[in-house]
Amino acid sequence: MRGLTKDEVEKKIKQFGLNVLQSKEKISALKIFLSQFNDFIIWVLIGATIISGIMGDLADAITILIIVFMNAILGFVQEFKTEKSLEALKEMAAPTAKVIRNGKVEIVNSMYLVPGDLLILESGDKVQADAILLEDNSFMVDESLLTGESVGVYKDSKENKSNAVYMGTTVLTGKGIAKVLLTGMNTEMGKIAHMLNSIDTEKSVLREKLDALGKILVVMCLVICTIVTVLGIVRGQDPYTMFLSGVTLAVAAIPEGLAAIVTVALALGVSRMLDRQALVRKLPAVETLGCTSIICTDKTGTLTENKMVVKKFYFDGNIYDESKNQNEILKKIFVYCNNCDYNFQGLNIDKCLFGDPTETALIKAFFKSPKELQKFISKVRREFEIPFNSTKKMMSIVVNEDGKETCYVKGAPEMLLNKCTHILINGNIEPFTYTYKKSVEKAIDDMSYDALRCIAGAYKIENIIKKENDLECNLIFAGIAGIIDPPRKEAKDSVIECKMAGIKPIMITGDHKNTAYAIGKQLEICNSLEQVITGEELDRFSDKQLKDNIDSYRVFARVNPKHKLRIVKTFKSKGKIVAMSGDGVNDAPAVKEADIGVAMGISGTDVTKEAASMILLDDNYSTIVAAVEEGRKIYDNIRKFIRYLLSCNLGEVLTMFLASLFYLETPLLPIQILFVNLVTDGLPAIALGVDPGDKDIMMQKPREKNESIFARGLKEKIILRGSLIGICTVMAFIAGKYYGMSLEACRTLALGTLIMSQLIHVFECRSERYSLFEINPFTNMYLIGAVGLSLLSLIAIVYMPIFQKIFKTVSLDLGQWLIILFFSGTIAFINSLYIFLSHKNKK
Repeated sequence: MRGLTKDEVEKKIKQFGLNVLQSKEKISALKIFLSQFNDFIIWVLIGATIISGIMGDLADAITILIIVFMNAILGFVQEFKTEKSLEALKEMAAPTAKVIRNGKVEIVNSMYLVPGDLLILESGDKVQADAILLEDNSFMVDESLLTGESVGVYKDSKENKSNAVYMGTTVLTGKGIAKVLLTGMNTEMGKIAHMLNSIDTEKSVLREKLDALGKILVVMCLVICTIVTVLGIVRGQDPYTMFLSGVTLAVAAIPEGLAAIVTVALALGVSRMLDRQALVRKLPAVETLGCTSIICTDKTGTLTENKMVVKKFYFDGNIYDESKNQNEILKKIFVYCNNCDYNFQGLNIDKCLFGDPTETALIKAFFKSPKELQKFISKVRREFEIPFNSTKKMMSIVVNEDGKETCYVKGAPEMLLNKCTHILINGNIEPFTYTYKKSVEKAIDDMSYDALRCIAGAYKIENIIKKENDLECNLIFAGIAGIIDPPRKEAKDSVIECKMAGIKPIMITGDHKNTAYAIGKQLEICNSLEQVITGEELDRFSDKQLKDNIDSYRVFARVNPKHKLRIVKTFKSKGKIVAMSGDGVNDAPAVKEADIGVAMGISGTDVTKEAASMILLDDNYSTIVAAVEEGRKIYDNIRKFIRYLLSCNLGEVLTMFLASLFYLETPLLPIQILFVNLVTDGLPAIALGVDPGDKDIMMQKPREKNESIFARGLKEKIILRGSLIGICTVMAFIAGKYYGMSLEACRTLALGTLIMSQLIHVFECRSERYSLFEINPFTNMYLIGAVGLSLLSLIAIVYMPIFQKIFKTVSLDLGQWLIILFFSGTIAFINSLYIFLSHKNKK
């Protein structure tokens, strides 16, 4: 074989291009950064900054600017990372390739491979392009990154159906020469890269809701400014003073701390999730996790341990567990008739074996010590071998044991049984009768329904063994090994917890339908074969048919990357929030398409990690469930401080509006409104963002994808409580006038009532289902501290002369404080008592 010439290579590079994976046109870092400001809530905050600056409140303006830029930087960092996804995919191909050109072996940069090149492939090599085998010797490839199957695949240059090798796969055993057919984006890996390119990144649910909230607030502020100003002017008050009051109230009504608090809540949630072995790459993903209704999970390495283990043996007419591994003839068959590579340096049997996972599992079933294995295989010498191929599905060797030749054979039971004429039963060789054969076939069926992959073993001893292709006949059947990629021990409990939380667990795998069903049944993902569907069956469905029927299935078997992507898209089209976990390149498109993409941190490929929203550092399925719990808590916390902020701001607005409506003096001055904004919208609201949440949060159903952030009665709670805060504040102001207090004292009463109402209300906001009497206040010490600081601030401006001059307040006596406590605490007490008694009656 001479291969291509230099001129031919140059011509083909011009014709087909370089052997690289292309990505979308890169967006500049500056453009990504500037795009962070193209957001409605950001516009609201910038508007608030301008207003604060006009009013001379530089501290507030600087605070808002810091918030805006902090959000922009965080968003930039997250988005910039996602652009690395395809760069990681490019690195999957080996940087160099061994080729034959001009009759000589050369090592070239893999990017310069072209169709027609002759690749030399050996054990451990990564295939650098899609090619067909021309020559091979015991050639086995790991294609799990593309197919999801953990079992090595034998390749045969003589078979059209099994002579193809693909970019990114790894040679497990053997040697071969392959002719390159496809390079770059035309390869199977390239098709996956194309799918990644074609997937648009959706805006997060949280971001959309904040945008909608921002628009509502802007409209509200404009209306408030106009009404308060107009009413004041109509009453004959100074236009400038009323305009200043209206603008101040508008600034107070905009919860400029909202974006900061959301960021803090998400960041703290990320920190807690990291403690639980979940690394979040995109902050909004934390919130989206909370409404996850579907978790699509790759089987291999996610629900299972991604390592083959012998679980059962069949010999002497019975099925035994793996502890019965002392059958000497089966040990010789599965260890001698084996193409594993060995490196006996070290004490760990796992580290001394290299090759197909099935081959290594067969050896580890009998040996735990490398030294014992080395001693065992050194007793024999190989004389002849017929390698495995996909047609006959068997492998045979002839070994010399102490000068005596023996033939050992292992392979697929359905092929090997037809080659056997006798059977070994309790040390005796007997004819392989119909009864014996049926007994073996029943054992195979029983083991396969337990998700075991069966490997049969046979042998023959003759005086003269003919080393020919018809060696595999007249064999003595010895037994069967049942191999499995076992489910993770903790996965079953996590699946059950998912179901309790109203989340549907879905398994997606490239494995055989029966294997997938058996694993799914063990994990309680499915309970009947009707809930299992293959990729081939999926192809027969139109998009509409699949959408109508997809809820009937829990396990998807024999699927490829396109199927996985289609499954995720179909669930999303039904309004579900979909999490998709995976580790291989074959999972990357579906992981990126999902609302929450989850990659395995240990076994996952770089491309999958880069496409994912979250990475499991321990590859543990239960970590996904823990992340969902954290996501629910964080979303609840976001609702808590939205409830708190808007209720309080509505109370401030109504205080001013009602006073104007009933021709009262202005109950709060602009500087007092800004003070209320400072002490209530700051630390107490942030402290709600770290609230531990309700204990039964994982017993609730997941939210609907399009659920409004004000759903489930939150809007009504905000309006009712905000109205009561405003009414009580005005009532406190009127009470002061009733008792003949000065205007400054009345305003101080109103100020104290407004602040105390909000500080009491912050404890109510800790739960949407439980009353103040059912919540332990000391489970959130941050909130206790925040409220304490706010109270100290209120006391300071009431009693310290320097602050009295600035905020126009006066000192209050005990009777005045009782008025404040009455109007600020009565409503909270009655409301909590009502909720408490309602729960008592339900029990």
